[in-house]
Amino acid sequence: MTIDFKKLYQNEAEEQRVRYKTIKDEFAKQFVNADGIEFFSAPGRTEIGGNHTDHNHGRVLAGAVNLDIVAAARKTEDSKILLKSYEYPGMDIADLSDLSLREEEIGTASALIKGICFKCKELGYHVGGFEAYTISRVLKGSGLSSSAAFEVVIVTIISELYNEGKIDPITTAIIAQYAENVYFGKPSGLLDQMASSVGGVTAIDFKDTANPIVEHIDFDLHSYQHALCIVDTGGNHADLTDEYAYIPAEMKSVAQFFGKEVLREVNPEEFWQNIGEVRQKTGDRAVLRAMHFFDEDILAAEEAQTIKDGDFESFKALINQSGVSSETRLQNVFATLNPSEQGLSLALALSKKFLKGSGACRVHGGGFAGTIQAFVPFDRLNDYRDMIEKVFGKGSCYVLSIRFVGGTKVTVEGV
Repeated sequence: MTIDFKKLYQNEAEEQRVRYKTIKDEFAKQFVNADGIEFFSAPGRTEIGGNHTDHNHGRVLAGAVNLDIVAAARKTEDSKILLKSYEYPGMDIADLSDLSLREEEIGTASALIKGICFKCKELGYHVGGFEAYTISRVLKGSGLSSSAAFEVVIVTIISELYNEGKIDPITTAIIAQYAENVYFGKPSGLLDQMASSVGGVTAIDFKDTANPIVEHIDFDLHSYQHALCIVDTGGNHADLTDEYAYIPAEMKSVAQFFGKEVLREVNPEEFWQNIGEVRQKTGDRAVLRAMHFFDEDILAAEEAQTIKDGDFESFKALINQSGVSSETRLQNVFATLNPSEQGLSLALALSKKFLKGSGACRVHGGGFAGTIQAFVPFDRLNDYRDMIEKVFGKGSCYVLSIRFVGGTKVTVEGV
């Protein structure tokens, strides 16, 4: 897919033109010159509904946001991919002559790139060398999925440079998830990559992960006089991989009790009738997390329907209901290894006290540290932001908009 720069950024166009010029200049410094470069963009995402349901083949509601990663890339004739990121020292290198998984590379950007190329080749797509320079506005550790945006922009580059743009958004997401799960070593569902790849607001049903059902939904939040806020509590994401991994593992342990692989395959009524036996086999937290899944899976679908119906008050009530379930049953608002750090719990408590039912809030993304999401009435937005930033610091409250397009090539003149 290709989109015009002005159409993509609209009111932000002039500001973003400066960033694109910086990317071009930095590319030239790294790779001798900037002749023949092309630009690519992939958005971060906000999870609106379906907190930790995707990895057990549940339903989600997600939106691409106006914070993106941009790459300038140029095709080369050798078998190496060289990528330099503005935010990080060093050069990420992937040698296409050896795409084997190496243990020492797990957790690196080079591993992600290699994993993407491996999966592309496995699916019958062409891969080849290129040079790239990136600058990202997607906040790392924010729950806006900076890793998925990075993965999607890499697949988009490969699609455009070597496959005539023929890697579709759903396949792009599947390729990106594979790289993150297998090569990067982070267990995750498909929500992050799908939302970044598809764009807009999407209801996604992962019952059949090879063929997810994706429905675009028109959602003009501005018309409801509310803003979408992401609050960065500044939590530390170090050593949280196990915390994230326990959630799908414990949910799947409950599924295995019933002879199934994932909870979506389990009859909810059968689960509710056998909780006593299930807790003895899997433990209480696994049972609570399964309870969350069954209800959250339904809530995500109901939230999508309220948007289609134009029933924003019911939508907000469902968001709040989802938030309570994440806090009390999913239990992903703080890490048990560091119970003194509870920024998410504090931000949610402050938001509930401030909004007093006039808006909605919930944990955002994977949880344990990072961000919350809040829907705030316009007439209270400035006061809400002031209140939040007095606690979590200047610039901790981000007011976002929904981006209508996912990973894309960008045509731009005058840069």
